[in-house]
Amino acid sequence: MILLRLLFRLVFRPVVRGHEHLPRTGPVILASNHLSFIDSVVLQLVTRRQVHFLAKAEYFQGTGLRGRVIRWFFTATGAVPVERGTHRAARGALETALGVLADGKVFGIYPEGTRSLDGRLYRGRTGVAWLALTAGVPVVPVALTGTDRLQPVGRKLPRPHRVGVTFGPPIHRSGPPKSGPARREVTDEVMHAIQRMSGQETAPEFNSSPVI
Repeated sequence: MILLRLLFRLVFRPVVRGHEHLPRTGPVILASNHLSFIDSVVLQLVTRRQVHFLAKAEYFQGTGLRGRVIRWFFTATGAVPVERGTHRAARGALETALGVLADGKVFGIYPEGTRSLDGRLYRGRTGVAWLALTAGVPVVPVALTGTDRLQPVGRKLPRPHRVGVTFGPPIHRSGPPKSGPARREVTDEVMHAIQRMSGQETAPEFNSSPVI
């Protein structure tokens, strides 16, 4: 992983701001906008601490050389396998995320649910607030720029393009996680922080095809 970080910084020269806002120890949630498939890799390579993301279980179930390479890659980048597609699976994914935080680790999440295909910042889903309020941990908002050009939708491999990663001040909030208004308030605060850093146009609706 150290070698990958060095190569990434050498080739793509990412501009990283606000890294001091990420606590050096203890559980924390990184909540980022989502522009490209490569976003999770970029965050992993510019962050001093390992970031754990949820990933489709199928990525860990492949066979042959290709399957082993994919499984190694997702394991090395801190991905946690989860089943998806049902309400029960979504709930299980959040419980898995709580386990990551209970172990004092960094958990990464995209409140929009899935990638933005038009570059706008969509309304955040409240899973990020449920995690923060349930676990009692801070949320560090993160703004990515340029990753949609680094690896545009539909492109299998990245191409040279400089990217930016900005970490915002941690958001500490408390409240009942079962309260819909409390979850919405925290989520909106996180999304507003991301928008201020990314400069994206906001979309009032949720993005389609939600992915936890």
